[in-house]
Amino acid sequence: MLSWLSLETLAVLCAIAYLFLAIRENIYCWYFALVSTVLYAWIFRGVNLYMESALNIYYVMMALYGWFCWKTPKTKIKRLKIKSWELSRHFKVVSMICLISIISGVMLDLNTSARLPYLDSLTTWGSVITTFMVARKILENWLYWIVINSLSIFLYIDRELYQTATLFMIYIVMSIAGYIHWRAIYQRENKQYPSADVESVANLESQ
Repeated sequence: MLSWLSLETLAVLCAIAYLFLAIRENIYCWYFALVSTVLYAWIFRGVNLYMESALNIYYVMMALYGWFCWKTPKTKIKRLKIKSWELSRHFKVVSMICLISIISGVMLDLNTSARLPYLDSLTTWGSVITTFMVARKILENWLYWIVINSLSIFLYIDRELYQTATLFMIYIVMSIAGYIHWRAIYQRENKQYPSADVESVANLESQ
């Protein structure tokens, strides 16, 4: 029982709090993200998941960026709203993730003792892009997370990080709920305030 009360336990609890609050578009999610990612950067380094460790250092910066993006400005019309990308854009993003993952996988395989370098690279680079999508409130981020989290489960079981593997099983369920919740908000906002939403997006993209 006591073996479960570890840094991994705290990281898992903070990660669950982060995702629960992110689903609700609550800015406090980024505080929990910051704590969780610092802990996981240390944990993954200790089990030779170098890309995952580096990813969590990136997460630290993205937690700060996400908080900045979600912070409600004085002019509420410019509040960051949920947006959706076209299929062609997703195709380009996925292709880029796969290409970069192959390159970094080869480098890790040849130059380090990294475990499962290609899978480690794929989940890492996928998470890099998808975290940016969360910060910018792109609706489809939840669909990306479902795939990434499913692949990550195998990675963590292989490294005997069973609490983290369990966390990612929970993440899959929460990601499905997150997509449903955000999609309802997206449809409601675009139905009620289509012109305001377009103006808001244009202003944000020009910043």
